[in-house]
Amino acid sequence: MNEFYIQKIKINKEQNLLRLDQALSKILDNLTRSQIKILINNKNVKKNNENNLEASDKVKEGEIYTVYIPKIKKTSYEAEDIKISIIYEDNDIIVVNKNAGMVTHPAPGNQNGTLVQALLNHTKNNLSNINLNRPGIVHRLDKDTSGLIVVAKNDIAHNGLADQFKLHSISRKYKAIVWGTPKNQTISGYVIRNKINRKKMSLNQNKIGKYSETILTLEKNFGICSLVECILKTGRTHQVRLHSTSINSPIVGDKLYGKNKINQFSKNRDMFNKFLILKNFQRQALHAYYLDFIHPINKKHLKFECDLPEDMRDLLGILAKY
Repeated sequence: MNEFYIQKIKINKEQNLLRLDQALSKILDNLTRSQIKILINNKNVKKNNENNLEASDKVKEGEIYTVYIPKIKKTSYEAEDIKISIIYEDNDIIVVNKNAGMVTHPAPGNQNGTLVQALLNHTKNNLSNINLNRPGIVHRLDKDTSGLIVVAKNDIAHNGLADQFKLHSISRKYKAIVWGTPKNQTISGYVIRNKINRKKMSLNQNKIGKYSETILTLEKNFGICSLVECILKTGRTHQVRLHSTSINSPIVGDKLYGKNKINQFSKNRDMFNKFLILKNFQRQALHAYYLDFIHPINKKHLKFECDLPEDMRDLLGILAKY
């Protein structure tokens, strides 16, 4: 269980009508504004026992806020000499084409061999430290998802990128091989943690959780499966995996979502060989191939693309032969 430092904050005349994160940063001068945003987003800031607050909320003179600051045990991750594919690098950011099978940052059960440790080695520990447990990491890709990820080398760059992610102004596109033949469509809904399986997310239309939206376009149909492009309008945990499953086209190889939906595809005798090939694919066939954003320091427009990884290319090649 986390332990907290608890601070009571009373808004004075000087902070009246400021944004909540701005007002608290003027009082809690040992915390950066970005760190305060994280506390607010994690519901560690309360007003009258309510913690459904936004960083952009305007405060009023006389209001009292309770801030729960976690007592962080500083984790020192050791750099590891792991080969990574760097697409772009300057003094502020790094863009990496992450391999499938690599965890983005250390977490319970995955303390070593992560992208963070590879980057600490590459940069000689020169990564942003806004989040001590995830140095440099502004966004993440699932372990078995390959593709482009941008990492911050300093706190100013981290803040600039984090603001763009929050505004959904960063363009991200994925390629996926999914079961069935989905139509071109926009998939939306609200994402929350699954109440039964905490490793999964759930989608609902009841405005409970965080809004999510993906534009899905069919690129090639193989009968039993399809190659699709997914454009993220938001970036929620497991968004593409969850959305594709919601339209009965789960991603091939996804062991968490849609397992009960794939047996229907085994009933077509003409497609049975393809079914066996797809069922034996060893990871979710999902690749973040496109990233487009404004450089957080020099404000230049940057755009990156990377080809499908070898395993997905090989799978498409085999499917084309049948």
